[in-house]
Amino acid sequence: MSGSSIGQRLVLTSFGESHGKCVGAVLDGCPAGLEIQEKDIQKMLDYRKPGQSLVSTQRKEGDKVEIISGVFRGYTTGAPITMIIWNQDQNSRAYDELTTKLRPGHSDYPAFVKYNKFNDHRGGGRFSGRLTATHVMGGAIARKLLKVTLGVETNSYTVKIGKISMTEKFEAKMKSQIYDNEVRCPNKKTAEKMKKAILDARKNSDSLGGVIESTTVNIPVGLGEPIFGSLESDISKAIFSIPSVKGVEFGSGFAGSELFGSENNDPYIVRGGKIVTKTNNAGGILGGLSNGMPIVMRVAFKPASSIAKKQTTIDIKTKRPVTLQVHGRHDPCVVPRAPPVVDSLVSLVLADHALLGGFIKPTL
Repeated sequence: MSGSSIGQRLVLTSFGESHGKCVGAVLDGCPAGLEIQEKDIQKMLDYRKPGQSLVSTQRKEGDKVEIISGVFRGYTTGAPITMIIWNQDQNSRAYDELTTKLRPGHSDYPAFVKYNKFNDHRGGGRFSGRLTATHVMGGAIARKLLKVTLGVETNSYTVKIGKISMTEKFEAKMKSQIYDNEVRCPNKKTAEKMKKAILDARKNSDSLGGVIESTTVNIPVGLGEPIFGSLESDISKAIFSIPSVKGVEFGSGFAGSELFGSENNDPYIVRGGKIVTKTNNAGGILGGLSNGMPIVMRVAFKPASSIAKKQTTIDIKTKRPVTLQVHGRHDPCVVPRAPPVVDSLVSLVLADHALLGGFIKPTL
């Protein structure tokens, strides 16, 4: 699988399978001298881990990270940082039926064909959302690197579950409220409605999708490498590595296609002696380069495909229609566990570009 690494100067390699012995990550290219401890990574992993509430899968994993290499006496050495999480709560028997019955909406069939039946189907194997823990391992380090060196900070949060949306604009003062509830929405009343919608879907043996918004502040001007290394291109590529992601937009996004240029353009002004834009319909990126304004992005997630409701499918051996009812422990909505994953991948791309552009030096 040649697609297991991402980045140019800061390279993350992901390894492991959902029901294998472990999942892990190797982060290569992190500057020497960054103070890092397992607890820095663990905090982000705890936001993502399963089994924390009724709105997520009931698979209970501690997700305790171990740093194997690349850190000495509490500081990065410049060597590859290897991190590992041991899987502890697999229930592979629930997937026995799926060796022949194809789950609608899942990667089972293309993986079966591409890897000539040798793919690990248990829990989705390499295609499982479990592997987003590896994104968070590397991303937590990138996030701290950006904060320490450039003051850059990314916050991602739920703005939509099903048809229920948070209507107000996110402000910095709201970031402390993101993880105060199970759905990761910074509005308490909206969060309660979202939670009810997810529980109703679970009660009906179904699932829901939603949207996560991400805001990154204190970005220097000029990050990005046009044409094919634009900031939007690389962030989008990273975000699409998250299972269930089906759409990414920046700034005014698709809504901007309905506006006149005079409405969508962001007028330049001077504020506090600094050139900024009056509005931010560009979402902080122009021509593939950061323009110094907050990078605002929204990510659309489809409903989880593994549901207990009966569905029609094909038995791959007989090539005949069969009825499938997926057993096991699955998220009725993947969105509440995704904000730290989005944070991590955005941070990885920004830190990679900061190193590439010389904004961060190889040694701190």
